[in-house]
Amino acid sequence: MEVTKVIPRRLRPGDRIGIVSPSSPVTQEREEQFTKGLDFLDRLGLRCVIGSHVRSNTLGYAASPPQKAGDINRMFADPDINAIICTQGGVTANACLSFLDWDVIAGNPKIFAGISDITVLLNAIYTKTGLVTFHGNDLLWGFGRNPTPYDRSEFVRQLMDGCVGDIPAAGIRKTVRGGVAQGPLVGGNISCLLKLAGTKYLPGFGGAVLFLEAIGISPEVCDHSFHQLKHIGVFDQIKGVLIGHIDGMENHSDMIQMEDILNSTTLEFGFPILKVADFGHNCPNTYLPVGATVRMDADNQRIEVVSQCLA
Repeated sequence: MEVTKVIPRRLRPGDRIGIVSPSSPVTQEREEQFTKGLDFLDRLGLRCVIGSHVRSNTLGYAASPPQKAGDINRMFADPDINAIICTQGGVTANACLSFLDWDVIAGNPKIFAGISDITVLLNAIYTKTGLVTFHGNDLLWGFGRNPTPYDRSEFVRQLMDGCVGDIPAAGIRKTVRGGVAQGPLVGGNISCLLKLAGTKYLPGFGGAVLFLEAIGISPEVCDHSFHQLKHIGVFDQIKGVLIGHIDGMENHSDMIQMEDILNSTTLEFGFPILKVADFGHNCPNTYLPVGATVRMDADNQRIEVVSQCLA
């Protein structure tokens, strides 16, 4: 089923940003990062509103699913909140899905951004409501350590200026398999995306450009993940793949890399594959608009946002 896209409003100085923890909570040892992340947004002229359960550890490892989802629902419902940014990822974001108020989210479109385990929510929100969401830096790890000039410029360019057009390269790009593809952008962390397999929250892949990243993944896990995507029919439908920074594997130059495993696993499909350094864990990050139309040119190593993704 084709999703009717909904685009949120871009950020302006003075806007209020809701801060939520849909996966892991902010712990005491991360308070300094949390404060630095808030300061980063403050210096951009944005005001942060902290969710009630950002630090809650009700279950001993996270807030309860109703608590986490409740923060998200309240931020979407509040007309004074202009965007929502997650503190960090983790492993339990999918617990929120049964408790999210999809009517409230659909009726109050606004920027929703995060990375890693937040992949689950980015794709589920797009699938259920059509709202374009944003895969990119979170508060703790993106802004709370040492954000690069690329991190800052891409936040401003994408979320405040609302730019379409070419995404600037953060590092070396490599053509893995040539070709050009255009379609709606879906994806994120590969392990987290696969949490949606078999559920009503999995995005449609017809004509899509898929983007993937990972942290601490092994070649064997890449192999079985790609075969799972093959078995559920994803590779029959997509038009191309972007592979981001694969933290861990890329620290070992003698190890086969994710893009090489994807290439060998999908030879019969022939879609273009472009390896980039523009998104992932422990690297500079652009903001990739999940649901927006993008064009990838693997031959010329370009990525272009084609459709408007912010009003």
